[in-house]
Amino acid sequence: MSNKTAIITGASRGLGRDMAINLAKNGIDIIFSYHSNTTKAAEVIAEINSYGQKAVAFPFNANHPKTGSDFIIKATEYLQQENGNPNFDFLINNAGTGTFNLIESTTENQFDEMMNVHLKSVYFLTQAALPFINKNGSIINISSGLTRFSFPGMSSYAIMKGAIETFTRYLAKELGSRKITANTIAPGAIATDFAGGSNKEENKQTIISNITALGRVGEPEDIGGVIAFLCTEKGKWINGQRIEVSGGMLV
Repeated sequence: MSNKTAIITGASRGLGRDMAINLAKNGIDIIFSYHSNTTKAAEVIAEINSYGQKAVAFPFNANHPKTGSDFIIKATEYLQQENGNPNFDFLINNAGTGTFNLIESTTENQFDEMMNVHLKSVYFLTQAALPFINKNGSIINISSGLTRFSFPGMSSYAIMKGAIETFTRYLAKELGSRKITANTIAPGAIATDFAGGSNKEENKQTIISNITALGRVGEPEDIGGVIAFLCTEKGKWINGQRIEVSGGMLV
């Protein structure tokens, strides 16, 4: 029997990379997308292979939503060639970028980029993937703590993540007959290169630590394990939920 397979968008670094590694440690093969950095993608593939799992990466630019179906075509053609079957088990919509602008200064282009990357591309990539997701599979969408608490300058990003949470509930409802679950993971502040890497700055880390119950900024490894859990039998009864993983930020 072939291994289960997860498709992850944006897994060449940051949160996506840690998700891919955690899933590989659980015996799951990985197909992931990267934006442009082939070197980082190759490093992730090599690490996944070191755990005895298959891995392959294809480019995907989330700012151009139509390319999502191209990515799914490449992924399913690869699976057909490798396994004699184009289907897979887990879809994790993680690819993203950030913008920092107050409402009064946000341009239409900036708003459209956030909509394309975080909402439109997720919606239509998922649509393209639906025929290929196995029974008892899972869809996991990445949202943000910023849908619960508000920080000035993040409105256009947070609006799209709020929409993704609604989309996830609809997926859970519509796919229940196929025994496919859909959940949202909402990370708090994580020290990655996201949005220019601001969460790595010492001053911001102090602020975040002071408003987080566990007293520190999140790291990518705080998220990947939760994703891996949802892709196990132990997580199969969790459905239609928003799970915030923030260390108790602004509780």
